Amino acid sequence: MTPLQLIQHYKLQPHPEGGWYKQTYAADEIISKDALPVRFGADRVFSTAIYFLLEQQKFSAFHRIKSDECWHFYSGDALLIYVINADGTLAIIHLGNDIAKGELFQYVVPANCWFASKPAPGSAYSLVGCTVAPGFYFDDFELADAVTLSALYPQHATIISELCR
Repeated sequence: MTPLQLIQHYKLQPHPEGGWYKQTYAADEIISKDALPVRFGADRVFSTAIYFLLEQQKFSAFHRIKSDECWHFYSGDALLIYVINADGTLAIIHLGNDIAKGELFQYVVPANCWFASKPAPGSAYSLVGCTVAPGFYFDDFELADAVTLSALYPQHATIISELCR
């Protein structure tokens, strides 16, 4: 399938960080705010899941969320996920289905880490899924400012400027 066919078939919508998405699951059960870490300002569902599509030459801008996010590879070509870890190191994860090249089918981005993604060079598109627990809410989402993030991590200023809006 082409990216346009996938967008139409799954009724994907533009995502604020870039790319296309559709929420495919939100748990029926709720975790009370009192049972969650203080970084969460309200009750949350147990878990949520989305489809996420990035086309070649597009990117998901640096952002962070308050929950762990498990990425799953589904279709297309490899996706590069750039994660700035709590210690300031940069990890570049290759999400895909070519295990001989070291690509992973799944990867978990830890809560509160800044991360971005883009299709690997030569990739036409990447269709992945993201599962978040406790469930994703846009209240828990923060899009990075390139100047501010580069000041925190000057050693990564080049990739930060490339992958911020």
